[in-house]
Amino acid sequence: MSHRLARLREQFGEHKIDGFLLIAPRSLRYIAGFSGSNGCALVAEDEAVFITDFRYKLQAQEQVKGFEQRMAKDELFKDLAELDWFGKKRRLGLESTHVSLQQIQQLKELLPNTELVPVKELVEEIGLVKEEGEIENIRRAVAISDGVFGEILDLLRPGMKEVEICAEIEYRMRMAGSEKVAFDAIVVSGERSALPHGQPTEKRLQKGDLVTMDYGARVGGYCSDFTRTVVLGQANGRQRDIYEVCLQAQEKAEEAARAGMLASELDSVARQIIAASGYGDNFGHGLGHGLGLEVHEGPRLSPKGQVRLQPGMVVTIEPGIYLPEVGGVRIEDVVVIREDGCEVLTQAGKELIELESLES
Repeated sequence: MSHRLARLREQFGEHKIDGFLLIAPRSLRYIAGFSGSNGCALVAEDEAVFITDFRYKLQAQEQVKGFEQRMAKDELFKDLAELDWFGKKRRLGLESTHVSLQQIQQLKELLPNTELVPVKELVEEIGLVKEEGEIENIRRAVAISDGVFGEILDLLRPGMKEVEICAEIEYRMRMAGSEKVAFDAIVVSGERSALPHGQPTEKRLQKGDLVTMDYGARVGGYCSDFTRTVVLGQANGRQRDIYEVCLQAQEKAEEAARAGMLASELDSVARQIIAASGYGDNFGHGLGHGLGLEVHEGPRLSPKGQVRLQPGMVVTIEPGIYLPEVGGVRIEDVVVIREDGCEVLTQAGKELIELESLES
């Protein structure tokens, strides 16, 4: 983790800060290695101090390296304020997208000689390009998602509830080695498959339904993100059409993905195909997003995405077409951006799957 500390400190000059306060769980995991739910860390040029409470004392001793460790006697920020480092005027950077107004007010009261400086997504920017060890964890999480998909296909039957499928997915990911789910699984069927982030319900699957499943595993803290849409029975003409358009958009985007592109340029590859087929208004989200310790990270692949893709970035490519009263299709892979293209980590097939040999 020492190289990550060094990279964080390199940013202090640009933001004119003397130190930086880590409070977001993702930041603490990335910089300090801590996976618990209560901690904070001060990173300054000449010191690094991690503070947690009694519940996580032994865990921190095992996980956190390169930091002086302290166990809070009271609230974390009160113990933070007792550090000698705050004995003179300082400019302290804060994670502006993660700190609450209540926390800011508390810090102002506890640190009267310290100027609080909001800094947006500093740790996130450091982590945009993944190290090979991070990519390996993501690769393992993706393999779990792939394997579970094959198992779920053998289970799908008319009459099953969306919530039952969701439970099977999450159980099987755990049994395959996932530490926990990367996010609450999405299982939507029939007309409900037109809900990009619909929650599974008591709705029972029926023959002819489109069924979209979006879920992710987690290995070493790192996430996978997987989506496939299948048909319960034989696809009708409209279902087949939107599936083929979505698949073409997804595959062409993967073929185009490479270092040096703007995120918006990659989004445009898929968006133009969908728009040319008459479904432009039915693709209302970005093409994808970064993936790592959180399921949604930078860069954002969207029409406004101005980040230039770099080798080692891990992103999802997941176009979708959603038709009210008909249903929706989304196909998602995880890829690693490389100099001359992209490495597709997801190995599950993408051909239209029609589950016809079914009993209701």
